[in-house]
Amino acid sequence: MKVLSITEPYATLIKEKKKFIETRNWKTNYRGELYIHASLTKITKETQTNKELMALINNTTLDFGHIICKCTLKECIYMTKAYVENIKENHHQEYICGGYKEGRYAWVLENIAPISPIKAKGSLGLWNYYTEEEIMEIMAQIQYGWIDKKKKPHKNDFNNIDNLYLLATPKETLKNKLGLCWDQVELERYLFQGYLNVKTYAIIYSANNTITTHTFLTFQKENKYYWFEHAWDKYKGIHEYASLESLLLDIKEKFTLDLEYPPKNLTLYEYKKPKSHITEQKLWEHYKQGTKITL
Repeated sequence: MKVLSITEPYATLIKEKKKFIETRNWKTNYRGELYIHASLTKITKETQTNKELMALINNTTLDFGHIICKCTLKECIYMTKAYVENIKENHHQEYICGGYKEGRYAWVLENIAPISPIKAKGSLGLWNYYTEEEIMEIMAQIQYGWIDKKKKPHKNDFNNIDNLYLLATPKETLKNKLGLCWDQVELERYLFQGYLNVKTYAIIYSANNTITTHTFLTFQKENKYYWFEHAWDKYKGIHEYASLESLLLDIKEKFTLDLEYPPKNLTLYEYKKPKSHITEQKLWEHYKQGTKITL
């Protein structure tokens, strides 16, 4: 579902059907169903001092950081001088709820309906919100493997990966329908972009000139923690835990038992988004620059 993040109180004004036009300095060709997300940004002082505007939301709860309603984006109109003057003269409430200026765009909304708030951090531009189940359905298209520098696919062949592998972008992984855990986690990160408290981890075994890694993604929902796993076929699924520590301990134990690696040679890192198209060696270096987790 497409989502548009809007600062408060303007998102709530839409939910309350007191605002039917969202004004932007950019246009979109998208038309159709749209979620409205109330961003985490605080109300500006300029807006707070606009008594006429603020009176429209008296005694109304503002759900910062939540998707609060759905609607249909019907039109995206380029604002001419005549258009701005018409709104100003004939639609006063709409005028004070937006930024009307020649050269900007009016996003016309209809079929507005409140929904049970969905916690989300939001993003710039139009972004997609998927449930974790929908994300797993998307990931089901991806097979385990990799694409080399010459665009050749490898499903069960890991020879010369040190020299030929480059970390794929999420769009490349979707297009090729092929990716190692490293690639798959970056696609998952992209699909989870609207979620709060999403973290990515690398568990690394290093001993006797052997290095083995697995990367995975976790997210928090209400008071529960979830391990989202697609690449590790044996544990494919969405696993629920009472705490983040119990989640990480369980993965460490599974990694130890399944691969018969001694725990003393295992390290765990929380890491941020790496650059695309980096080599395997650069990727490992990136992981080790993250936060080392002691369990």
